[in-house]
Amino acid sequence: MNVGTVTRPALLLLLGVGLCLFLPDHRLFAYGQLLAYLAAVAGLTVLIGVSGQVSFGHAGLLATGGYAMAFTQNWLYGLGFTVAPPVRSSRFAASAEPVAAPWTLPVSLLAGVVAALVVGALVGWAAAGLRGPYLAGLTLAFGLVVLPVSTLVGALGGEPGFFVHVPAAQPRTRVWVALAGAALVLALLARLLRGRMGRRMRAVRDDEVAAAVTGIPVARTRVLAFVVSAGTAGLAGGLYVFLTGTVLPGYFGLTLSLYLVLAVVVGGAGSLAGAAGGTLFVVAVPLLSSAAVSALDVGPAVAARLAGNLPLLLFGLALVVAPGLRRRPGAYENGPPPAPASPPTQGRSRTP
Repeated sequence: MNVGTVTRPALLLLLGVGLCLFLPDHRLFAYGQLLAYLAAVAGLTVLIGVSGQVSFGHAGLLATGGYAMAFTQNWLYGLGFTVAPPVRSSRFAASAEPVAAPWTLPVSLLAGVVAALVVGALVGWAAAGLRGPYLAGLTLAFGLVVLPVSTLVGALGGEPGFFVHVPAAQPRTRVWVALAGAALVLALLARLLRGRMGRRMRAVRDDEVAAAVTGIPVARTRVLAFVVSAGTAGLAGGLYVFLTGTVLPGYFGLTLSLYLVLAVVVGGAGSLAGAAGGTLFVVAVPLLSSAAVSALDVGPAVAARLAGNLPLLLFGLALVVAPGLRRRPGAYENGPPPAPASPPTQGRSRTP
């Protein structure tokens, strides 16, 4: 086994644990958001980089997982699966409301994953025969439908959204849960990529005709790749709802889908370590841009314009620069390519 395949995930996990232990409280939500998005980006980078399919509607899958998790959690709470909150003072003992039992959270997260798997299977089945712009258009249409449906349908909470009865937990505890979910996703995807399923995805991506000749079910492999990516997105949506404790349609707009694709492009399609780097870039750039604008001595109008446009400028530069940094002209992963073999000499050679 290659040492790098073991040490790199271990280092990422140690880094994640260290950040969770020592980050200040006011940065915990941003870190939890990064971990939730990492679960989605890791699945999307497998879909794009390994199976060769593109999706501009992954926010819809996050919304599916988030809403399913929220409804399941509130349903279990309504059935009476609650515990008494920790009482720190007898003054508030009578007015304190019970909270959801801790075991309801994994059940609700699993419900979100299952719901996203079902929706992902349907979208993947519809997209199995599509390529290029047709595939991109189908996934984009799916992502565009989610926001108006969640806004207009009253049963989904409408535009105001609704509160989710998650188990009482401190912000750092919620980040620990998000870290566990992201680590689980990365471990499962790493195992998948090293196994037969990963080899089948790469074969279908490289040459569908040759893959079909060797007995690989092309359509089934493409659908399974979409299902795997949908499952990770469903978990990401559930984790994000758990972090916030609310569900709002604005969480899952088209901008989120584009940011997820941007994270894949910046980090490198097909690389799980690159998914972590790309997600960090997408989450950190708006925060750093806001801090930089706040430090400038400019008027409110100029500051508002800079705060809105500076992240977009940096994202655009990253889209141009990042692929070139990974693939410099003349650079090869395994050394220079071999020189072309000379054609065989026909007949007897003649000396001048």
